[in-house]
Amino acid sequence: MVKRIVGAVVTLWCAGASVSCQSRDLEVVEIPVDLSPGPAIEDRADWEPVPLAACKLKPGMEQLPACGTLESFDLSGCDTESLRGLDRSGGYNLRFHGADIATDDTAQYIGVDHFAPLALGRRGALPLTRGADDHLLYSVYRETRPNRPALVMATVGCSAQAQDHVKGCAVTCLEGQAPVVDTWEGRRVQWLPGEAESSGGLKLLGEAGGHSGRAVDVFVAKEHAYVVSIDDFFLGSGALQVYDVKDRRAPRLVRTVQFPDDSYWNGVWAKGDALYVASAARGVLVFDITDPANPLFLRDLSAGVHTNVHTLFVDGDRLYSMAVGPNQEVHIHDVKNPREPVRLGHYRDSTVGVVRGSYPHDATSLNHRLFVSHWRGGLVILDAKDPENVKRLGAYVYPRATSHASRAGYFNDNLIAFEGGEDWGAHLRVLNLNDPASPTLIGEYQLPGWASIHNMELKGSRLYLAHYQHGLRVLDVSRPREPRQLGHFHTVRESDPNRGLDFWDGAIGIRLPGDGYVYVVDTTRGLLIFPEI
Repeated sequence: MVKRIVGAVVTLWCAGASVSCQSRDLEVVEIPVDLSPGPAIEDRADWEPVPLAACKLKPGMEQLPACGTLESFDLSGCDTESLRGLDRSGGYNLRFHGADIATDDTAQYIGVDHFAPLALGRRGALPLTRGADDHLLYSVYRETRPNRPALVMATVGCSAQAQDHVKGCAVTCLEGQAPVVDTWEGRRVQWLPGEAESSGGLKLLGEAGGHSGRAVDVFVAKEHAYVVSIDDFFLGSGALQVYDVKDRRAPRLVRTVQFPDDSYWNGVWAKGDALYVASAARGVLVFDITDPANPLFLRDLSAGVHTNVHTLFVDGDRLYSMAVGPNQEVHIHDVKNPREPVRLGHYRDSTVGVVRGSYPHDATSLNHRLFVSHWRGGLVILDAKDPENVKRLGAYVYPRATSHASRAGYFNDNLIAFEGGEDWGAHLRVLNLNDPASPTLIGEYQLPGWASIHNMELKGSRLYLAHYQHGLRVLDVSRPREPRQLGHFHTVRESDPNRGLDFWDGAIGIRLPGDGYVYVVDTTRGLLIFPEI
């Protein structure tokens, strides 16, 4: 507990009609400021495993050709007329919930890709158009191929909860198998009520597009921004693209690097004259950037084994890479000589193969403490001082966890971590890690749950979030248990081409290299540059 002076009261004594006055006393007003981590609060999870709509499949309609027709759905519990009030001017993010996971806390809801119901995935956006057979929201996809079972996928609207909130059902029917029935809800992607494009001084200084693939991450070194992207049906093949950012108001694309059969590049980092790229095919790719505008490929660190590295980062002389395949482990390399990494060790968490969906997605470190976002395994806390003998200190796991990214720092001598999931309802969790064996939740920051956080950067008491369709968000975390928004910038515009392709749309990558600027990657717009605030 400390005290903060917030003002002073001066009493003035004045005589007669004159304005001559004297100061007779001075009172200093102090308000206690509690900088302790605060008590633990209840973790409410990101979503509840309950059916989302009142529709279902009628008995006797489980097999083709009836399965998937409009008549196969029981809509007796629905208010289909309410669908007339939907705002149909933009895209909707969806979450799907399968009836078979109602009691399974380790399973994630099922979602749907953008062109529902053309392809099933986990999340997506729904084009709200008038359906067939005079139903306001019904669509069906049928597929018949030689020597393959017939396939039908259909979605149907059940009710509109509001102008921008809709619920319904879906079914996937595969010849000879039991149908998969889901309920779903969709929320319209839009700026939050009352928000302008930006606030808090977050003004766009410079922007550069022209990238190939879906841009996902950025690192800035030697006055160049290195942007990596992944394959995208609409946006092209993944690549490493180099932007000259000497003039932050006019960044220029100067080089594009692409390899055949190796174009899912999801992370990037630099140290000295070396650039490291996370490859889904060959692990870590090492480039020479002695000439920063012309990266020269040197080698990969796969040792001849197909290795899927999803993210990576450098801390001091250590390179950490998160290999989601084949063994779901963290690899540790020595990079004292940046262009010649030397393997030091690896770590495979005890939850791998035990907790479904536990794998190292991303990580950060502080004083040899390694904080690994282990998806379903939660935020895992490790002692990595000895890379050949990494020790597990503890973990913070919440129901249906999707621990995706984190940053950590000391605040008033307390070790605090900021954790972000990637799911419907996922948000920022503030964790007290003073006892790593027993982490506690002490604070939260949450925007409407149809868009999650992707990446974050911590600088002093400022936390910068790449928050997908919620854009760039900047928080004051000087009192960690009470994050306070200082500013925002909406990177998503409905006029942008190729918007609404899926849940992972908008502000996705972020970097603060210490030059006074914030570099953000938007999946469609590419590189955006802002001043720090």
